[in-house]
Amino acid sequence: MNNHQPSGISPAIARRWFLRDCGVGLGALALGQLTQPKPAVAASDAMAVRPSHHPARAKNVIYLFMAGGPSHLELFDNKPALAERDGQLPPPSLLEGYRAAFINPNSRFLGPKFKFARHGECGAEVSELLPYTAQVADDMAIVKSMASDAFNHAPAQILMNTGAQQFGRPSMGAWVTYGLGSETRDLPAFVVFSSGSKGPSGGNSNWGSGFLPTVHSGVQFRGAGDPVLYLSNPPGVDDSLQADSLKTINQLNRLRLDAMGDPEIATRINSFEMAFRMQSSAPDLMDIGQEPKHVLEMYGAEPGKPSFANNCLLARRLVERGVRYVQLFHEAWDQHGGLVSGLTKNCKDTDQACAALVKDLKQRGLLEDTIVIWGGEFGRTPMVQGGNDGRDHHPNAFTYWLAGGGIKPGVTLGESDEFGFNTVADKVHVHDLHATLLHLLGFDHTRLTYRFQGRDFRLTDVHGQVVEKLLA
Repeated sequence: MNNHQPSGISPAIARRWFLRDCGVGLGALALGQLTQPKPAVAASDAMAVRPSHHPARAKNVIYLFMAGGPSHLELFDNKPALAERDGQLPPPSLLEGYRAAFINPNSRFLGPKFKFARHGECGAEVSELLPYTAQVADDMAIVKSMASDAFNHAPAQILMNTGAQQFGRPSMGAWVTYGLGSETRDLPAFVVFSSGSKGPSGGNSNWGSGFLPTVHSGVQFRGAGDPVLYLSNPPGVDDSLQADSLKTINQLNRLRLDAMGDPEIATRINSFEMAFRMQSSAPDLMDIGQEPKHVLEMYGAEPGKPSFANNCLLARRLVERGVRYVQLFHEAWDQHGGLVSGLTKNCKDTDQACAALVKDLKQRGLLEDTIVIWGGEFGRTPMVQGGNDGRDHHPNAFTYWLAGGGIKPGVTLGESDEFGFNTVADKVHVHDLHATLLHLLGFDHTRLTYRFQGRDFRLTDVHGQVVEKLLA
C-alpha cells in the first residue's frame, strides 16, 4: 500500500487518507498518553511526607561512604592465620575461579600491618588505627561478611549505591525520598558531601535519581561558605525583586505543568522554591561556629576549614532539621601501595568524627531514628600488591558497620575464612543490605517500585533478603 498522499487531492480526501493510513499511529500516540505515569503529587507537594508500608524503626540515614575500598584486614577483620602465612603463596584451592583487578592472584600473602584489641562489653575486635570508633563498639553492629559483584571502583560504587553496576538507576537516597518524602521544606531531602583526595569514581551516579523524577536527586553541598554556588543574590537584586521574579516564573511553570503533566516541570518549580528558601536556611545550617566548643572538639571540626569532621557535624545538623538522607563520600582508601601511611592518614582524618557522630546523635536522642552506615565499595586482597605495602580490590569479603535506627547494637555478624578471602557465615550481599535498610525505614523492598520502560524497577532488582540478625 502506498502510504504517501498523492499531490493535488482535496482536503477532504487528504483527511480520509490520513485517518485511514495513519490510524494505527494515532492509536499508538493515544495509548502512549494513556499509559504514561502521571505525576503522583502536585508540584507544591512533590516532597510531601508519605506513609511507609509498615511502622518504621528509622526515618533518617547518614551514610559514611569510605570510597576506594578500606582494608577490612587492617581495620575490623583480624586474621592471625594471615599473619602466620605472611610471604607464602595462597593455596591453589582458594584461588579457583578468582579474578583480581590488577594483581596476579598467585601473589603472596601479606600479613595485617596493625594490631587489634577487644573493646566494649561486646568484645568487638577493632584495629589500633580506630581508637575513637572502638569507644562506640557497644552501639554498633559490625558486619564482617559483606560481599559485592564488582571489583572496579566505578561499577562497585554504583552497585553499592543504586543496586546495579550500570549507570542510570536511582540511588538509594533517591528511593528513600521517593518513598518517604521530606520533613523539611527549607533544605533538600537528600544532601551529599565529598572530601578526601578526589571525588568518588562513580561520580554523580552515586546520588542521582535515575528514572525517578529528578527532585529526588542528591544535592551536593560544599563544606564551607554557600553550600551550593550562586545561592547568594548578585549585586542589585534584593529579596523583594527576587520574590517577584520567582512568583512570575513559577506561575508560567505551573501553567505548563497543568498542560503537560511532566514531573520534571514539578522538579523545576521545586528547585526554584527550594533555592529561595535556602537563602535563609542555609547560612544558619552551615555556621558550625554556633556549636559549643566541646562539640567542635569532640568532632575535631574547625569552622571555615572544610574537612570530613565538619561534614559529619553538618550531617547531624541536617537530620536535626528534617533532612531525610545525608551521604558523606571520603574518596581516599585505594591503597594499592603505601598501605601503612595511607590507612594511618585516612583513619586520622575520619575516625574521631565518625565516633563523635554516633555519640552526638545518641546524646540528643536522634540515634534511635537515624541509621548510621560506614563502609566502602569493597575490601582489599589478602595478597600483596606494590612490594610489601599494598593490597588490590577485593569484593568477596569486606566489613561494614551500622548503628542506630533499629540496628541491633553490640553485635558482630558474619565471618570470613582464615585469610579474609571469602565469606563463610552469614553472607550479606549488597542487595541484602539495601533490603534491610529499607525494612528499617518502613518498606517492603519488593513493593517499593517505579514503572519504567514497561517494567517495575526496585532498588534490590530481583534480589535481596532482610538480614533479621541485624534487627534490634
